[in-house]
Amino acid sequence: MSTDFNQIPHKRYNILTGEWILVSPHRTKRPWQGKREEASQEQRPTYDPGCYLCPGNSRSGGQQNPDYKEPFSFINDFSALLPDSPIMEQEDGLLRAESETGICKVVCFSPDHSLTLPLMEVNDIMKVVQLWKKEYADLGKKPDINYVQIFENKGAIMGCSNPHPHGQIWSQRSIPTEVAKKTQFQKAYWEQHGKSLLGDYLKQELDLGTRILFENEHFVSLVPYWAVWPYEVMIIPKKHLQHIGQLSSEEEEAFARIIKQQTIQYDNLFQTSFPYSSGIHQAPTDGEEHREWHFHMSFYPPLLRSATVKKFMVGYEMFAGPQRDITAEQAAATLRQLPTAHYARP
Repeated sequence: MSTDFNQIPHKRYNILTGEWILVSPHRTKRPWQGKREEASQEQRPTYDPGCYLCPGNSRSGGQQNPDYKEPFSFINDFSALLPDSPIMEQEDGLLRAESETGICKVVCFSPDHSLTLPLMEVNDIMKVVQLWKKEYADLGKKPDINYVQIFENKGAIMGCSNPHPHGQIWSQRSIPTEVAKKTQFQKAYWEQHGKSLLGDYLKQELDLGTRILFENEHFVSLVPYWAVWPYEVMIIPKKHLQHIGQLSSEEEEAFARIIKQQTIQYDNLFQTSFPYSSGIHQAPTDGEEHREWHFHMSFYPPLLRSATVKKFMVGYEMFAGPQRDITAEQAAATLRQLPTAHYARP
């Protein structure tokens, strides 16, 4: 890439969705007089008697958590999807609706209320990965579940209502929009080349090296060329794996290790518990082979210039399309220069 593209407005193409992203690197010089978020520096206890997710506590729906010692999952007491909703369709001229069924679960990463993924040990994150695998397999076997979405919202700025380390799994009958787009573009590439789209993309990124953050024997984390969020990151397995259920025990450990490295790097950027939404995109569980799919985990963090200044998706982004100010290369260069040890755990 010529240096000019780090200085002038331009568009970048997302190979997984077919969408274009506007990049405006010259805007980083503008002064900021807008909203500033509160930076969270709270020190949480290892156990909070008022927390709905701590071991042994009663949840808001009245159920009691077991005294769990390892990652623990349960059906969300306030699920967005229900397994027994009636199957209905309605069409009235241009007005169309159909019912949706599914199962929503909460995954507590640790019994320790004070932790987040970057502060957990690799072996304990590996147990989270193993639980994700189990849930993907168990939910995916159910007859009316055709996609399993694993995700985490970290931090109040991302709408997380409980600071206990946890994520969610929403599984549903239909294929979600983002997954349908990624299926379409990966399938088209597979049918034309007989190879994984993300596999070939990863080879090119490794050759260039400019957007690579971490690499181990099984995984790579990088700032994708088409990133939308300021410090967006994608973790990609080197092997062409359609879903996390195909991970070997060695790959589980490598996945856990790179998740820890990446989230430590995030916390070190502004020396705060870095907020983000993360999620795993992988093959649907609709009974199809999906040879085209190459699973990956994405992190969408909102912080832009400091622990208190976030990227707002408003105006142009809402009415026209995604836009970012710093280039993917600039973001990767900033992240790579950070120390690898967590700032709060010298």
